[in-house]
Amino acid sequence: MCLTYSKLLSRLVLVTLLLGWSTVPALAEEKALTKPQQNNHERKLKIDEKSVTKHTTKVNGEKFNYTATTGTQPVWDEEGNPTASLFYTYYQRSDVKNTAKRPLVISFNGGPGSASVWMHVAYTGPKVLNVDAEGYPLQPYGVKTNPYSILDVADIVFVNPVNTGYSRVLPNKDGKMPTKAEQKKYFFGVNADISYLAEWVNTFVSRNNRWRSPKYLIGESYGTTRVAGLAQALQSRQWMYVNGVILVSPTDIGIKRDGPVKAANRLPYFTAAAWYHQALAPVLQQKPLTELLAQVEAFTLNDYLPALAKGGFISVQEKQVIAEQVAQYSGLSVSAVINNNLDVDTSFFWKELLRDRKQTIGRLDSRYLGIDKKVAGSRPDYNAELSSWLHSFTPAINYYLREELHYKTDIKYNMFGNVHPWDRSGNNTGEGLRSAMAQNPYLQVMIQSGYFDGATNYFDAKYTLWQLDPSGLMKERLSFKGYESGHMMYLRREDLKKANQDIRDFIKQSLPAKDKAAKYE
Repeated sequence: MCLTYSKLLSRLVLVTLLLGWSTVPALAEEKALTKPQQNNHERKLKIDEKSVTKHTTKVNGEKFNYTATTGTQPVWDEEGNPTASLFYTYYQRSDVKNTAKRPLVISFNGGPGSASVWMHVAYTGPKVLNVDAEGYPLQPYGVKTNPYSILDVADIVFVNPVNTGYSRVLPNKDGKMPTKAEQKKYFFGVNADISYLAEWVNTFVSRNNRWRSPKYLIGESYGTTRVAGLAQALQSRQWMYVNGVILVSPTDIGIKRDGPVKAANRLPYFTAAAWYHQALAPVLQQKPLTELLAQVEAFTLNDYLPALAKGGFISVQEKQVIAEQVAQYSGLSVSAVINNNLDVDTSFFWKELLRDRKQTIGRLDSRYLGIDKKVAGSRPDYNAELSSWLHSFTPAINYYLREELHYKTDIKYNMFGNVHPWDRSGNNTGEGLRSAMAQNPYLQVMIQSGYFDGATNYFDAKYTLWQLDPSGLMKERLSFKGYESGHMMYLRREDLKKANQDIRDFIKQSLPAKDKAAKYE
């Protein structure tokens, strides 16, 4: 059959239409099924969201309601582009009508690279870990009401710096992730960290209408470097003045303690750890810890430090006398002290103290015991305390955020995030804190340290306190609190109560009277 061109074209159009009607819905259906599936499988941080839940608690016998806000808030560059988003948890007491008189505590942990989990679910927050009275893990994992939380006197926000918790670096405006060098420049260094966090805090305070509230910064371990620097940065760059800074198990905050000072300052901690493990002679073992430590501190300053300063020129006789006393106070042998030239390293101490018992002691909390593959050696195989803590903290925070605070995401909660290499240059945070105190007569500082902490030992913390203000003109605004526990003193129930009460008292006494002006007289 012969078809004209016009008839052939008509039939081709008809076939095309018929095929089109049959395939277009199928293609549309395929896209409808495929696109949501692709989106559902993307693991991306929602950069600006929040979830609010309501709760009731009882603190120090007082029952009250509070809200918990979990969410993310961006960090922006100078052009207004989001560069990162930080995850936070904000607790606010519900029955407070006037937030101008309600303190706000801004809480950071350390590392650098550590999430805010530690103080969040073990110290000041409304929930604490399910652990025993000394802080050891219990199953089932989880949290329970914290009857000593400071939420009765202050609202609290726990902040996770970049790459910790759920906080993450974001792609740039072109959709590309910043290079490692760019990330270090913007986030991963002493001063970069302080700079972007100061901006973030400003935004948080503005969004939550807390400019009139008295403000407090609390940091633990490296977090003390962070908050010491933030006190000055908030004051000088954000024009935000704080009432108090709480340094929990502090680092050196830029105040150097090298050489003989570094070596000598370890001895009081050695004594505390040996006393706990009953490794001292009976005449010392029977003394209360704080009484014994006062004795050792005096020896450290008056005898041990001068002896170490003499180095290799110390006389044989004096070296023997000092070694015998250091051995007595540390629980080590005289030969071990002499073989280390009077300068006993902490790693060696953790391995040596209980070597005859075939046990090691913990770094961050020397109450904890470990066992090594070999009794021989100069350092433990692992940190006994950290293994124990991760045992209980990791399941607890993941459960708590998802199932009680209803914040659900497929992003992994980083207990420790990738923030290294960390730029430690230009660390003048201690001087910054001193300067902020001098310019702000309201500002007070409290240090909290555990006697059994071998990483940031308590006598180093005292030394930092003494050196913070060489003039001595502000020493009435500086205080120290010690506890018979380790780096995270709050894991021990007795010190959880005591340390929270110390913060509560610090907040109350640092709130100025109604008519007390911020001035020197």
